[in-house]
Amino acid sequence: MTENVKKKIEEMVEQFGNIGIVPVIKLDKVENAEKLAKALRDGGINCAEVTFRAKGADEVISRMVKAYPDMMVGAGTVLTCEQADAAYAAGAKFCVAPGFNPKVAKHCLDKGIPFAPGLSSGSEIEQAIELGFDFVKFFPAEQAGGLAYIKSLCGPYTSMRFMPTGGVNADNLNTYLAFNKIVCCGGSWIVPSKALAEENWAEITRLCKEAVDRMLGFELVHVGLNCANPEEAESVADKFETAFGFGKKIGNSSVFASTFIEMMKTPFRGDKGHIAIATNSVKRAVYQLKMRGFEADETSFKYDASGELTVAYLKDQFGGFAVHLVKRK
Repeated sequence: MTENVKKKIEEMVEQFGNIGIVPVIKLDKVENAEKLAKALRDGGINCAEVTFRAKGADEVISRMVKAYPDMMVGAGTVLTCEQADAAYAAGAKFCVAPGFNPKVAKHCLDKGIPFAPGLSSGSEIEQAIELGFDFVKFFPAEQAGGLAYIKSLCGPYTSMRFMPTGGVNADNLNTYLAFNKIVCCGGSWIVPSKALAEENWAEITRLCKEAVDRMLGFELVHVGLNCANPEEAESVADKFETAFGFGKKIGNSSVFASTFIEMMKTPFRGDKGHIAIATNSVKRAVYQLKMRGFEADETSFKYDASGELTVAYLKDQFGGFAVHLVKRK
């Protein structure tokens, strides 16, 4: 695997990691490609894996890419070298296979096509490693042993990263994504065949929004109030304790009333203070909020020892309050 191909694959993995959910799509009506792409994007999913299980998959890819050049559109169920070439010529930004075919894998690497082979065993992982892969599709995920089996594979194969697909749904999505070797999850539950057949784009958008909201798990953690000095911070905390029984806890830079209200000893971010919002992934939250029109302040980013983004402030204030994203513990 050349350095150029490695870079392309790593860029693909980075995008997948930001998105979190890769919808697997079998679209029979090519003329609906643009409508489906819009429905996905409106729901917060700027990605599509268009499978070659339906005729005209390459045209669907071409239409989606032309309509939305920034969309992460790729090909799924790529079983032959010819399908890989057709997908790439149509503008596919990645190709994915359900199984491990060394011929197809080598062909994609030689052509410079970002590719993720599918596998479900240690033997296949070793073949993938031999070709230089460290990111693969795990398929069929639930039927092959699910997260428990993936974790057991990560014991000996420490560098491998996975995209589980097959049996992943709204109920188990976060269980998979919570494991640090899972980059993203693929699934068709947000693009059900019934909605496609009925051309119910509103339903697809609703399912996408629901999946994204569940994936991010936004939750109010606490509100921080800017005080002029330590004395005022303690005084305000005393009032909350006297009135509502919110126990006071004095820290280095602030005083908490219970865990929900923080009085800053000196003015901090925000004209009035800050609002802390917990999320399952700050990285994915930053990406998703950017799609919604809210930029993060990169100077505020904090990372843990493993390099995971754990803290980020948005540039915008909400009613005079800075908004603070924090990784859920």
